[in-house]
Amino acid sequence: MDKAKFSTQKRSSDGITTVCIAGYLDAHTAPILEKELATTIESGSNKIIVNFAELDYISSAGLGVFMAFIEDVRNAGGDIKMSDMSEKVYSVFDLLGFPLLFDIEKKESDAYNKFLTTGN
Repeated sequence: MDKAKFSTQKRSSDGITTVCIAGYLDAHTAPILEKELATTIESGSNKIIVNFAELDYISSAGLGVFMAFIEDVRNAGGDIKMSDMSEKVYSVFDLLGFPLLFDIEKKESDAYNKFLTTGN
């Protein structure tokens, strides 16, 4: 697989936007995710789930994208929840203490249900 390969797919339901990311998220591809999250937030969606099921690799630049948006989203009464991480990707988040900052769920449905039951 080409390491520059990265893609996103977005869908919305019940006021919750899910962004599925795939491939390699690094310094070269991080701007793609930045743009996707920025347009999502600008459209008024502040309840976001990022599904990592198809993500093969994440670098510190990729992690930085989430840090750039989380405060604004939470200040707007929403959250960015994460789901379906492989052990390899989760270990990068865990190493940097991200599980303390972000709601990371095993399955997208768990993150979705948390939004529905708690509101954020």
